[in-house]
Amino acid sequence: MRIRSCLVGSVVAAVLVTAAPAATAAPAVRFLGQTTLPHAMAFEGTTVGGLSGVDRDPVTGGYVLISDDRSYTAPARFYTAEVDLDASGAPDVRITGTHALRHPDGGTYSAPAAADGRTVDPEEIRVDPVTGDYWWSQEGERPASEGAVVVQPSIQRAGRDGAYAGSLPLPANYAFTPGRGPRRNLALEAIAFSPDGALLTSVVEGPLLQDGDLPTADRGAFTRLTVQTRDGAVVRQHAYPLEPLFAEPEPGPWGPDTGVPAILADPKVPGRYYALERTWVPGADYKVRLFQVDLAGATDVRGRDVLGDDVRPVRKRQLADLHDFPLPVIDNVEGLAWGPRPASGGRTLLLVSDDNFAAEEFTRFIALALR
Repeated sequence: MRIRSCLVGSVVAAVLVTAAPAATAAPAVRFLGQTTLPHAMAFEGTTVGGLSGVDRDPVTGGYVLISDDRSYTAPARFYTAEVDLDASGAPDVRITGTHALRHPDGGTYSAPAAADGRTVDPEEIRVDPVTGDYWWSQEGERPASEGAVVVQPSIQRAGRDGAYAGSLPLPANYAFTPGRGPRRNLALEAIAFSPDGALLTSVVEGPLLQDGDLPTADRGAFTRLTVQTRDGAVVRQHAYPLEPLFAEPEPGPWGPDTGVPAILADPKVPGRYYALERTWVPGADYKVRLFQVDLAGATDVRGRDVLGDDVRPVRKRQLADLHDFPLPVIDNVEGLAWGPRPASGGRTLLLVSDDNFAAEEFTRFIALALR
């Protein structure tokens, strides 16, 4: 397919970002059903698990799923799948293929213990509306100890067979530098294309080091959302307000984990998105909420090294809390995509949870109706 010129892309970008969404009532979200895959399911020599990103593939009508396995059980990889809704509304999921994600030199990625700099932490995958390639984000590695190899976060482009096809230049404040940039394991997960593929939006999972502390039960925090053209030019950057923790953490060796693992562009309203916020609190388990996000009126913070109280963040409103639905347990839900069309019409959302390859967690697909 023809790739739009940089000039056209820039004009489209300006229109898409500055257009103010019309005031509308929040869409209603209804639970349709859920399906859980078997734990440690084997497929073509790999273990299906760690599914942290999902997207619909318009080329095949199926879906693509990325595993956040850092090449521990098998080389870093993605899966293809067919997903339909059964008569009850539950997702019927069939894994159909898998491919390793390839390093620029053509080889596969190494597990972190290899310490050769060939490690990645895959988190999200999106299908390019223009070319059909797969774009995927990875969090990199900010070492906890001095002298270890630093791997920068990245958004890479892969062919449909997983072969390396390029990378997107990222904003300077997305880089790990001493005392600045994303926190360890709270870097780059959520990415989303605009419907025409002219823009790519990303969200840092948690606040940059220079932007302040992590959320607590008493207050939230700002992270950053960035809109770029497909060649990397930064169009806008905004503050995204993270919710406070939903409970006080119990004392222990593990701290809470909260952030934005997925974002999805609205197909009809420029500058509008749907975002997941996933929080784990020791002693209180998980909470996962779905928000509608609008960029109109938000301060452009591209030139701000530190986010202050004078910044106007993006607007958001909560559409759903997964605790309100008849789910057996709230999982580590990290993936969000447009789902199959139900027989009754309308749009659906498909969510997937990352089981962390742990027997006590689940690979769960959830279908929601959005009206």
